[in-house]
Amino acid sequence: MPHTYKTCLIGCGRMGATIDDEVANRPDSFIWQPFSHAAATVACNRTDLVAVSDVFEEKAESIRKRYGAERAYTDYKQMIEQEKPDIVCIATRPGPHADITVFAAENGVKGIYCEKPLCCSMEEADIIVDIVEKHGVKFNYGTQRRYMPIYRKVRELVDAGEIGNVQCTIAQYGAGSALWGLTHAADMLLFLAGDPEVNYVQGSISCKDSDWDGNRLNVDPAIHCGYIHYANGVHGYNTAGTGPEFEVCGTGGKIRVQNNSREIQFRKKDGTFYEDKPFPEVSRATGTVMGITDIAEALDEDRETKGPAHLARRSQETLMGMIESHRLGGQRVPLPMENRSLYVTRDNW
Repeated sequence: MPHTYKTCLIGCGRMGATIDDEVANRPDSFIWQPFSHAAATVACNRTDLVAVSDVFEEKAESIRKRYGAERAYTDYKQMIEQEKPDIVCIATRPGPHADITVFAAENGVKGIYCEKPLCCSMEEADIIVDIVEKHGVKFNYGTQRRYMPIYRKVRELVDAGEIGNVQCTIAQYGAGSALWGLTHAADMLLFLAGDPEVNYVQGSISCKDSDWDGNRLNVDPAIHCGYIHYANGVHGYNTAGTGPEFEVCGTGGKIRVQNNSREIQFRKKDGTFYEDKPFPEVSRATGTVMGITDIAEALDEDRETKGPAHLARRSQETLMGMIESHRLGGQRVPLPMENRSLYVTRDNW
């Protein structure tokens, strides 16, 4: 009988507990639900949601009742100390993510599922990576597509050489907010490129001079265009085209995930032209459940998770680097970034 891991939720807002209500009537709801951390933890057969916390007592109690948790807290530290959970789901705004991760790791938590954005600066990202690696915490990031079978099948085909040598990855996710929305695009660009290290990035964002306060940007800016040069030679392009759609192009073919993964176009090169090929049948499973399940299985097997902290840092750094590139007048920004104290935030973060 597989072990069931005691789990607690920190943050009872939209991604923590209520986003399922938004997608319930969408035609693609079957792809995403259970969506929230709470719903996914309850649905996962490897976790038991025992307690929730939120700074607003009424919200915490409401979510406790909704998902059948045993207790509600307004102080996550008290919850961790008293409940001694194996896994915590962090679904607060990004500002406190580093502090929560440090406290959880130093107080016996074995696994963390952390909502995006990861944090607000690369200094904070470094703290997160250092603490989870120091304590051997199994960490997954809330970029759900990485865990979904359909995207993993795309990566499997790419790794098997089905489209030849990969030349570029392309994200059409809209200009969007860099850290709040385009974390998904950055993670998919990285994932489809093979999760390589990054040489440098360039980018153009939308903000006013008045949005800057020294090395602090007080808006989460739209990224009009972004370029990533991966260490394995793959080119990554974040475009302003709406989607979400993602494409990986190789010397012998292309795979495009369309309409937010409702359809897949798989083409292989035959001489001059590309011919459509059937994409393999795969199961449909929500990324949130799969990400939490992966933490449990990583704990079982003592292996790395599929969305570990060092890859979460790498994808976020591509976005921070694009912002830094704009600040420097469009220069290439080598990674790791030198300006690790660049801080990006907005109201209520």
